[in-house]
Amino acid sequence: MLAVTGAGCLVSGDLTAPVIDGADTVICADGLITAVGRAADLAGELAAADRVLDAAGATVAPGLIDSHGHVTFGDYSPRQKAVDYLEGYVHGGITRTISAGEVHVPGRPRDRDGVKALAVAARASFDNFRPGGMRVHAGNVLLEPMLDEADFDDLARCGVWLAKFGFGAYEKAADGVGQIRWARERGLVVMCHAGGASAAGSASLSADDLLALDPNVCGHANGGPTALADGDVDRLLAESRMALQIVQAGNLRAGLRIVRRAVEEDALERIVLGSDTPSGFGVIPLAVLKTVVELSALSPVDPARVWALATGNVADVWGLPAGRLRAGDEADLVVLDAPRGSAAGTALEALAIGDMPGISAVVTAGEVRFLASRNTPRAARPAVLVR
Repeated sequence: MLAVTGAGCLVSGDLTAPVIDGADTVICADGLITAVGRAADLAGELAAADRVLDAAGATVAPGLIDSHGHVTFGDYSPRQKAVDYLEGYVHGGITRTISAGEVHVPGRPRDRDGVKALAVAARASFDNFRPGGMRVHAGNVLLEPMLDEADFDDLARCGVWLAKFGFGAYEKAADGVGQIRWARERGLVVMCHAGGASAAGSASLSADDLLALDPNVCGHANGGPTALADGDVDRLLAESRMALQIVQAGNLRAGLRIVRRAVEEDALERIVLGSDTPSGFGVIPLAVLKTVVELSALSPVDPARVWALATGNVADVWGLPAGRLRAGDEADLVVLDAPRGSAAGTALEALAIGDMPGISAVVTAGEVRFLASRNTPRAARPAVLVR
């Protein structure tokens, strides 16, 4: 059992109640959060804990979820020839990554059996591999026009639950409607590439294409790297229920506008954050955290709610048992504070003025993975492992 206590603030990961008032302690057991509350009310759990992490008055929040990561196999990026990059992302507060398609696998297969086998193998591989303690939801089948309905039965039977449209050999986007419908009927969460073509060879998809395809998620609406037109974003907000994804490897102006329009349309629950890395932009361990900083400082949304865009919102869209500080969710936590020398006094204040906060501990599956991130500035009040 792990107790994380002494928090000055608990960020919930929930848009509707982004800060947990009056609480300073999170209890974790068997990889799950079992209690959230005041230390005075959880004295028995604190006494029974094998390990106690003192947050020293800093902020405790759910771990960030990268909703758009381009994993391959193992902790290696062929695109950037980078080794152990996922472990480095944990030092950026990312406790789980959702594959946006294993598009960077060298010699990626395009035949029916190979397309399915790649997704099945990637899913199974990362079920047994946690780089730096991160959980990777891999095995995103890249849709191709030869896949028929029976193929989606095979994929679902093998545990594949992610699908991506935008890299297949379709003559026109509308030809993928059948594959997306079959995937969604079997419970797969479908993301579509959006905006202009990418360096990895994707199609260029507009609002007309996305509305016809009707995926669960409009991938990198702010650009991967070229953004959707402003009018297309407005149409997606008005004419669909799909989630709109904002990524670091995209267009900052477009991302800020998407958030403002979502606030105006009372649709902030449809906004999710991701990195879209590794890509031509490289390996960026602080990618998701940097997007949180930018949106916190420049958009009309307060930092605790921005944090929910990268945690609870992602969990809701992909159906993950994580992303919030609440009993029953998987115990993925980040301890962070204002960086030393900042004009801010807390992590949320640092985010609001555009300062990168200092991460002093990351917990995944109820285990402390490190003390003091090697990638962020030093926290003003670092966490301490008491026992």
